[in-house]
Amino acid sequence: MPRAIWSGAISFGLVSIPVKLYTAKSPKSVRFNQLDGRDNQRIKQKRVNAHTGEEVPYDEIVKGYEIMKDTYVVITDDEIASLSPKTSRMIDIVEFVEEDEIDPVFYQASYYLVPEELALKSYALLTDAMARDGRVALARLVMRTKEYLAAIRPSDGRLMLNTMMYSDEVVEASEIPGLEALDDIALSEGEQKMASTLIDSLAGAFNPDKYEDSFRNEVLDLIDRKSKGELTTVAEDAPATSDTVVDLMAALEASVAAAKEARAGHPTGTASKKAKPAKKAKKAAKKSTKKAAAKKPAAKKSA
Repeated sequence: MPRAIWSGAISFGLVSIPVKLYTAKSPKSVRFNQLDGRDNQRIKQKRVNAHTGEEVPYDEIVKGYEIMKDTYVVITDDEIASLSPKTSRMIDIVEFVEEDEIDPVFYQASYYLVPEELALKSYALLTDAMARDGRVALARLVMRTKEYLAAIRPSDGRLMLNTMMYSDEVVEASEIPGLEALDDIALSEGEQKMASTLIDSLAGAFNPDKYEDSFRNEVLDLIDRKSKGELTTVAEDAPATSDTVVDLMAALEASVAAAKEARAGHPTGTASKKAKPAKKAKKAAKKSTKKAAAKKPAAKKSA
């Protein structure tokens, strides 16, 4: 059963609502241990002095910030503690904003806010008011000696809390090389309409249960088969075909045809994972590729 990782109260104005914080995510991944390939024994890592090569006892390790190559400023735990935000059991709401004003890139971790029994009505009232108003609360809280900016938003009659990145932690698109080239791209009306048609053909309601981590499942299946002594083979990668020039409009038309046939053949009307493109769509895409390749020379492969 999930356990609360923090307890305190939501505070806004003169209102205080006691709550507990529960994590809303449980990431899953396959973790491996490092082994010695000669006898499959665990490998242990040691902390060693980069100059002498000797192992350093844990109680002799201190924190250092590199201000230039091989030059460090040593900071003690007491100095860090003196600067840490004062421990608080309050989630202080500072303002309410429109939800669509917050770019999702600012969201970090997600949590459920669960009210104490005596605060159920106050919690329900705040949740209802925020849902009707379409607002999200921006708040500050201290958790594990760190101060967070957070967004509190209503969801199905409950309150969710998302810790957020600070503005100087978000990379601006203008800083990413290559994106500026998009400013000079011209799109025809026909291309725009065909792209919209393709999006419409794949539109549907969000159902997270339709999606799964197929790679993780395959890794777990591989582990299971090898643990039973089964022999495995590694397939060779297919040759890359990135140097092929494709006619955009023809590719979009072929994609729309394939999407429509895939949906028509599925009992729920939604795309099937195993659905194959229509034969006509395949031929159209193949034909458009050859046609475009004849018009333009193929890009040279990089060395």
